[in-house]
Amino acid sequence: MKALVFDLDGTLIHSAPDIHAAANRMLDALDRPTLTLEQVISFIGAGVPKLVERALTATGGADEAATEDALGRFNAFYQADPSTLTRPYPGVEPLLSALAAAGVPLGICTNKPQAFTETILDDLKLRSRFTSVVGGDRLGVRKPDPAPLRLCFEELSVAPKDGLYIGDSETDEATAQALGAPFAFFSGGYRKKAPEAFEARLRFDDFASLRRELAPLLGDLRAD
Repeated sequence: MKALVFDLDGTLIHSAPDIHAAANRMLDALDRPTLTLEQVISFIGAGVPKLVERALTATGGADEAATEDALGRFNAFYQADPSTLTRPYPGVEPLLSALAAAGVPLGICTNKPQAFTETILDDLKLRSRFTSVVGGDRLGVRKPDPAPLRLCFEELSVAPKDGLYIGDSETDEATAQALGAPFAFFSGGYRKKAPEAFEARLRFDDFASLRRELAPLLGDLRAD
């Protein structure tokens, strides 16, 4: 593999607790019942507008105008506090360090808005690891449309078939398939279907395992 592109939420970082907190602040401001963390995790994956729409549907529904108002509230709450509870998954930082040492170009392709993505990567001191970062609003479409992932590989100067897209969800699987890019599946994220139902070049349960899987392809990345 000549380059690796990662999904963000549920793949590199466990961001659901901060998303959950912002969603519940939004709902509380609208005098609606709050949601459990598990409910909010089930809404992650198709971008912030869809998450807000799902949260409103779960708490009584809303028309278009009310949904737009709720989206603005969510964005304000999340922008004010996007990373207090968010952490990289165990093993992510050593893997990224090893990949950087091996000279492997890295990217992120996520449905999270660009500004939130950049802020969180900066807060977690991960931004410098990535040559390309494509958020959900850089183009007019989001995953599973293949255009964002295609752009990411273009910015890494690698053909999709020569790279690897790493994700945790059905959306990521479908995006890789639509582009013809090899897919690696992380079972510890925010998926909805059973792990064995995913079609993937590689499967891994933790990032130490991914590091071992990548070693034959990318040089000496054996776990310490």
